[in-house]
Amino acid sequence: MNLFETVKYGVSNREAAVCYGVEVNRSGMALCPFHNDRHPSLLVADDHYHCFACGEHGDVIDFVAKLFELSLYDAARKLAADFHLSPDKPPNAAALNNRRKDTQAQQLRKKEQLCFSDLTDYLWILRDWKVRYAPRSPNEEQLDARFIEACHEIDHVEYLLDELMAGDSQERAELLDSNSVQKIQSHLAQIKEEHANV
Repeated sequence: MNLFETVKYGVSNREAAVCYGVEVNRSGMALCPFHNDRHPSLLVADDHYHCFACGEHGDVIDFVAKLFELSLYDAARKLAADFHLSPDKPPNAAALNNRRKDTQAQQLRKKEQLCFSDLTDYLWILRDWKVRYAPRSPNEEQLDARFIEACHEIDHVEYLLDELMAGDSQERAELLDSNSVQKIQSHLAQIKEEHANV
């Protein structure tokens, strides 16, 4: 393994950013050190970084080269020295396997896609119920529970979808872990199971 491969496998972008003084929040966002950033616009994933404001992007070696105004070779040497890596001692099999796993950003995207799919499925069901189980006359005394649920939940689910699509990364991460979304996903699974058994 050469120096560049050793560094890329041995140090994640997030580890390097934190080591060199860039504060990364739990959503992987940070103030970009490459321009005058007032709101976190730098995504720091394990295998890359990308600034949504100034467009800077690359891997861990590019990050350190840009941060310290070094050549790529000198940046790789700095990382190797600071993280005690040696091309003569390549990372062990466990370290290589960990690098192959999904990065945090990829896992978050998958979670967001699943959440979006579940919320849109549930919204479609609610809209269907609101029409299908609506009272047939104004004098109807007993309203169908599905109609009532649709009336109560449609606005809430639309709000959650808006948050998922337009919220910042921290808001989206909090939404994905919220009890509200987990309850909807559980309820949706129950609805689909009941529908499959009919």
